[in-house]
This record gives sequence, C-alpha cells and structure tokens, in this order.
Amino acid sequence: MGDGEKGREGAIVRGLDALAASSVWVAFAAAALCTAAAEAMGLPPSRELAALAASGTFAIYNLDHLRDLERDRGTSPRRSAFVATHRRTLVGLTALAGVLAAALALRCGPSVVVLLAPVAGAGLLHRRLKRFGFWKPFYIAAAWTAVVVGLPALGGALGAQASAAGGWVAGLLFLTLLANAIASNLRDDEAVASRWGPAVPLRLARSGAGLAVVGGLLAPEAVRPLALVPAILLLALVFFRADERYGLVVVDGALGIGAVAALAFL
Repeated sequence: MGDGEKGREGAIVRGLDALAASSVWVAFAAAALCTAAAEAMGLPPSRELAALAASGTFAIYNLDHLRDLERDRGTSPRRSAFVATHRRTLVGLTALAGVLAAALALRCGPSVVVLLAPVAGAGLLHRRLKRFGFWKPFYIAAAWTAVVVGLPALGGALGAQASAAGGWVAGLLFLTLLANAIASNLRDDEAVASRWGPAVPLRLARSGAGLAVVGGLLAPEAVRPLALVPAILLLALVFFRADERYGLVVVDGALGIGAVAALAFL
C-alpha cells in the first residue's frame, strides 16, 4: 500500500471517528431508522420527522457526553478527547439542535410532544439512570423505538393495515436496538458484564439480533426488508471487538447502514 493510499485510509478513519465522537453517526442512524420504519408501515416518509429524530438524538447524546466528560474518559478516551478539544463548538451545536428539535416537535403537534416528553426526560436524566446498569439497555431501546417508530406512526394517518405492520416494526426494531445497547455497554462494565463477564451479554446481544432477523423474515412482506437492520448488526456482533472505535463506528454504525440498506428494498 502506497503512502497516498495509507493517507486516504487514515483520513477515512479519522472522519469516521469524528462522526462517531460528535454523535453525528447516531443522529444519522435515528433519521434513517425513522424513515425506514415509516416506509415499512406504508406511511409517507417525512423529512421533518427525520430531522426531528436526528436533531433530538444529536442534542441528547452530546449533552450527556459534555456533562459526563470526566467519567467517560475511562471507557471512551478517543471520544472524550474529541469532546474536550471541540467543547465550545459542540456546546453551540447541541444548543442549536435542541432548539431545532423543540421547534419541530411543537410544529408536529401535541401528540408528538407528549410522545417525546418522557424520551427527553430520560435523556436528561441519563447521567443518573445509567448507574442502573441492568436496566440501561432496556430504557435506551424503548426510547429509541418510541422515536423511530412512534414519530412516523403519529406523523402519518396510521390506518388499520399500517397499525398491524407497526407492531411488527416496533418489535423488530426494539429487539435490534436492545441488542445494540447491550453490546455498546460492554465497555462500561454494565451489570451483566460485571457479574458474568463480557461473554454473557455479547451472547445475549447476538441472540437478540438473531431473533430480530427471524422475526423480520416472518413479518408481513412490506416489513421484511427491515430484517436487514438486525442482520447487519448481527454481522458486526459476530466479529465484535470490545474497543472504542469498533463500538462507536461499527456497532452503532450498523443501525444506520442497515436502515439505508432496508430503504433500498422498501
């Protein structure tokens, strides 16, 4: 490999690191999943709802990283160094994203505000709630499901057919997001890992993703492409490495990449 190729490869890795550390990566995943869920439920995709999902996710995640910077240095040193270096910029972007998310939620109506209020509350209390390691993956998966499935369901006229599909979509994505949260928390020495070691939660994460794949294949035809989301996550978990870059870029990135792949067939 020549110096030029090595330089380009290094630039790509640094770019992915920056996207992950700045929470742009998870914000993109939220927008892509929201759009894919709408398509799977037979609802028109909405740029406004995708922007709401992305901006809210960006604001909540960066707020947590900024507030818990010192604690995160032990588990996510690369991200913490990025946050510390770009603190002022991230504070400004986080405030802007928060204002945008609030404006979009109000524009979307009272039902969306009611849906997102507890999600925002959990996000703001995450610094305290994440001390309860065993429950952490469950409330994270529930909050994500509420956003990426609940937003399009409320934003579109959800009829009986779409409502039936919505149950499949919610169940499939909840299992996928739960598997992602379990695997992402291995570096944090969460409750299951601290008691039984990393092998047990990793096995649980792989099982959850595998079950979601099976569920997706058994789902109504319109929903089946969503099985690509847990399938790509499962692939990432098969080759799982408990290092920061793999967790932030590959494991979290599997959600957004899987959603984009699913959209190609929806």
